[in-house]
Amino acid sequence: MTLDESSVTLPRWELDKRFGFESPMDPKIDEYVKETAQQAEIFHRKYEGKLNDVADINLLQVIEEYQELAVRQGTISSYLHLSYDTQLNNDALRKRKGAISAQQSQFYGDHMEWFSLDLASMSDETLQAHYDKESRLQSTFGPFLDEQRRFQHHNLNKDVERALTVRNPWMGVRNTVSFFDKERSLMKFQLDDDKDPVNMEVLLSVMGSSKDASVRAKCMKTLNDGLGGPVSRIAALSLSNVAGSWHIENQERKYSNLRSQRNLENNCPDEVVDSLLQAVRTAGVPLCLRYYKLKKSILRKDRGLDTFRWSDRNAPINMDHDDDNTNKQDEKIPWDDCVKIVEKGYRSFSPRMADMFLTFVEEKRIDVPAVDGKQGGAYCSGAVPGIGPFQLLNYDGTKRDVATTAHESGHAIHNVMAYKNGFLQYHPPLTLAETASIFGEMIVFRDLLNMAKSPQERLSLLMSKIDDTINSVVRQCSFDRFEELAHTARKDGELTANELDKYWMQAVEEYYGKAGEVFDDYDDIEHLWSYVPHFHHVPFYVYSYAFADIVVGSLYHSYLSNPDGFEDRLLNLLAAGGTLDFSTALQPFGLDPKSPSFWEDAIKAHLGGLMAEAEAVAADLGYVTTE
Repeated sequence: MTLDESSVTLPRWELDKRFGFESPMDPKIDEYVKETAQQAEIFHRKYEGKLNDVADINLLQVIEEYQELAVRQGTISSYLHLSYDTQLNNDALRKRKGAISAQQSQFYGDHMEWFSLDLASMSDETLQAHYDKESRLQSTFGPFLDEQRRFQHHNLNKDVERALTVRNPWMGVRNTVSFFDKERSLMKFQLDDDKDPVNMEVLLSVMGSSKDASVRAKCMKTLNDGLGGPVSRIAALSLSNVAGSWHIENQERKYSNLRSQRNLENNCPDEVVDSLLQAVRTAGVPLCLRYYKLKKSILRKDRGLDTFRWSDRNAPINMDHDDDNTNKQDEKIPWDDCVKIVEKGYRSFSPRMADMFLTFVEEKRIDVPAVDGKQGGAYCSGAVPGIGPFQLLNYDGTKRDVATTAHESGHAIHNVMAYKNGFLQYHPPLTLAETASIFGEMIVFRDLLNMAKSPQERLSLLMSKIDDTINSVVRQCSFDRFEELAHTARKDGELTANELDKYWMQAVEEYYGKAGEVFDDYDDIEHLWSYVPHFHHVPFYVYSYAFADIVVGSLYHSYLSNPDGFEDRLLNLLAAGGTLDFSTALQPFGLDPKSPSFWEDAIKAHLGGLMAEAEAVAADLGYVTTE
């Protein structure tokens, strides 16, 4: 059952109002792009080859001019990207977006690409001379300069970098990925013979919220069968192109391993990420198996479940069999109620964060409904300071949708707090980008848990939270493992859908056990890799979810043990944006993710702590026995 849009109109964002254009076809966009290109050409003529002339150049002023050009470029890119994501079936808009993107890539490659390369290649002595000359340079743009210089040994020469930038909109992987996104958004699934087909977001919502195992199994089969059709070949082509591009970039830019490029962008050493992934394998996977054995036991005793399938992985736990109460709990949560729940949770921790969330709602910065022709999933775009942020949801009224709202609102709060650092430095590294979002989920969860009226409701909430934590930690690392397998194989030739099916199943068994160990079978799941967008858009992004969830678990324990001043410390972390690396950012909380034991200890404390809570309540209710 979806929300009845005839009785409630779910909010849509108002992009035209925020960006100042009448529509994506507005001629003012063309004039704006033309002016930006002209300004970029002037910038190029004024400064290329002159950055080492310390006596004649004020590097602070030069970076400020570059930042203004980047803001102008980002404004147009964000507006067209956001507009298109709610109109994926609009071919005219897709063409318009591609044409403008090509123009911007052209002038960026011709007149702006050189700048980051010259900054990266500048000698330490010359940079220090600039710092000595202009005292505000290091305090204002030191992190930006450090970021550029991290890539010094991986940059190619200017002609090659320019060619890659200019050609990308015409012949790069972006076009294949964009085509795949559109095809996936157009997919329809026939769930009930007497009803209209539904889109993927509605199908996933039904599977995640239904208390009927047969409905969940039918949804899973319907999804898997649909993904195994022609779209799987498009998905394989897209992922093969992405992996191929990643492979040759790593080779030409001399990155040491598959994740090194992403790790460097996150300002996170390879060994820290390797330690995280290993800790999830050694500590997270056993807790995962332990959790699903508990869930399997509850579903069998409470619901008479015969076979524990993959479709039951996120099954809601509800021990109340009264028909009236069950119907009430099956009801969707109206958007207005979701806003109240999220606002109340945030306010229990930080009135500032709660007020910011309400501002997002009031200013229509959230595109809410799950409608056809819209990008699947959910995200928050920071866009540019002074215009963003904007959240895209596919809200269908489930409890998980409420958690997603809290999550994406955390991103938006993070953006607003960090905007003061300017466009070049407000983006936090991926290792910290999920901190506010997952912390937002956590405080809303704990607020709901404190309001639980019965042990049954408390267990239901705990199991739902562990579902989310397992999905953020173990599942995302299994995604990373799938990417590792696929990308490793790509160097030997183009990937096929059948090969990717096998790699997917290998990753599932490594992280969830072989069929019969916990899950009774793995039927109807082999094609599910093809609907995960991160594989196509941001290779090796997924470990950042595990990184953030574990860190937030540690932060929350720090909050409970030392609440005095914690709100200010967290808001300061958010306000730092991209100006601090993860290690420095976490020092005020007494956390050291570089410690070899940090990840395993944190997993056991965070996920293990939630497990202990759930097992104790389940034992009290007679669903499991304790020795």
